Amino acid sequence: MSFRKREVTFTITEIPELITEERFLAAQEKAKEAFVMDLLRHAEISAGRAAEMLKINRGQLSNIMREYKISPFDETMTVEDLQEEVTQVMKILL
Repeated sequence: MSFRKREVTFTITEIPELITEERFLAAQEKAKEAFVMDLLRHAEISAGRAAEMLKINRGQLSNIMREYKISPFDETMTVEDLQEEVTQVMKILL
């Protein structure tokens, strides 16, 4: 599956005094995280790809998946997917 770069924007005009640069950047990161977790939940990307997109390691991804209640053992996982997961873990451990 190929992804084209897209930008998602939204406007909040009700509370402009509360929108600091720090809050804006934090909200932007959280929105990206939620989108990536949604892709992962629907098995549209692998856990490895999700970690790559979020620029985090697999341990950090596991913590985020737990927050979003996403099981690492999705019932749509194929034998090949599981083998890839094991390969990725072995790379981390060795």
